[in-house]
Amino acid sequence: MDSKPNSKPTQAFVPIKEIRDGILVLKDNSMRAILLASSLNFALKSVDEQQSILFQFQNFLNSINFSVQIYTQSRRLDIRPYIALLEERLKDQTGDLMKMQTREYIDFIKSFTESTNIMTKSFFVVIPYSPSLANTTNVKKAFFGNKTNISDEKSTFEENRSQLQQRIEVVEQGLVRCGIRIAELGTEELIELFYKIFNPGDVEKPIHVS
Repeated sequence: MDSKPNSKPTQAFVPIKEIRDGILVLKDNSMRAILLASSLNFALKSVDEQQSILFQFQNFLNSINFSVQIYTQSRRLDIRPYIALLEERLKDQTGDLMKMQTREYIDFIKSFTESTNIMTKSFFVVIPYSPSLANTTNVKKAFFGNKTNISDEKSTFEENRSQLQQRIEVVEQGLVRCGIRIAELGTEELIELFYKIFNPGDVEKPIHVS
């Protein structure tokens, strides 16, 4: 007797319940905010600057009473948007010399990037918040039945989001003091980030935060 493999949809392996107003809501109702962080060339800093950065980072670690996750994403640089821009500039050139130089530059960039793996790195800080058990929708339903409505659920979400926002501000202030720029990912950026994570073979543009 032939047995069919027990196949499950991809969603079954993804712990994300929804992405709501720039916040990841997991299946256990815990929440995550993700910050995009700039890089810092520590080796090029003077000794005094290095010591100052280490001191500020130490203060940052001592200032938080919750865990954070630092995630680094390395991807091959997608040069296609830059090539497309150069092709448009080539059409605007009127002089033969500028046309020739632009074409030679485009060919050089294409040849160089095809023969060399140029990687781009993105740095993310994941900030968690787990609401108390008494505040979760499932527990409320267990005690109060289906009396919980959309208004109650929205109110609970906003309360938990406010707690998470306080953590975001603490992390942001601490990293800014270290000289690191921070931008919180919105809903569209989160969707793009997780699309890239679950589709590593696709070559796409780096994440841009407005």
